[in-house]
Amino acid sequence: MKVTWYGHSCFWIESSAGRDAIDPFLTGNPAAPVSADQVRCDAIILSHGHADHVGDAAALANRHNAPIVAVFELATVLGWQGLTTHGQHIGGAHDYPFGRVKFTPAAHGTGMIDEAAQTITYTGQPASILYTVGDKTVFHAGDTALLAEFDLVGRRHEIDLALLPIGDNFTMGPDDAAEAVRMLRPKRVVPMHYNTWDLIAQDPAAFAGLVGGAAEVVILQPGEAIDL
Repeated sequence: MKVTWYGHSCFWIESSAGRDAIDPFLTGNPAAPVSADQVRCDAIILSHGHADHVGDAAALANRHNAPIVAVFELATVLGWQGLTTHGQHIGGAHDYPFGRVKFTPAAHGTGMIDEAAQTITYTGQPASILYTVGDKTVFHAGDTALLAEFDLVGRRHEIDLALLPIGDNFTMGPDDAAEAVRMLRPKRVVPMHYNTWDLIAQDPAAFAGLVGGAAEVVILQPGEAIDL
């Protein structure tokens, strides 16, 4: 399994089962080293309905005939746009041709914001994502605060790689993310959702120092990948 970071919370996961995107925010992402027309995917998984996570999901889904997996309300809204979707909810898991997806709790806001109309479309609860192919499991936390539920997730699932936000302000910061590592017990961790904009500027090396020996911290540059 190969996991590539494209900045912010955007990842591509490649395995023998396919090539899948999580939170494909490329257009408008100042950290993204590629554009949406330079990548392909077989499926798309979304953590929640904010624009910096839904990103290019619709364009990619149409271009590659890729289904979108999301919480039920977000899947419904995207389905109204003519996209192929599969709705799940927190605590629910489903087996797909590419692998297994389970949604676990995240603490954050959600909704599609229309600035011109000054409206927000409700898109369900935000989620963290457990993505499993074969014997490898990746935990993508989405946007979240530190949660007591992380300990339960870590006890119930053997996590090979955790993708955790460290940017603070909108999500947990480095201190809380380091505590999340101790609760989740992953073998390796990649920090995400930082340095996209000044408001979430962080030093990933400082985060690694806070994690200490709890897990191997792998600091990626946008466009770099880790093999599992």
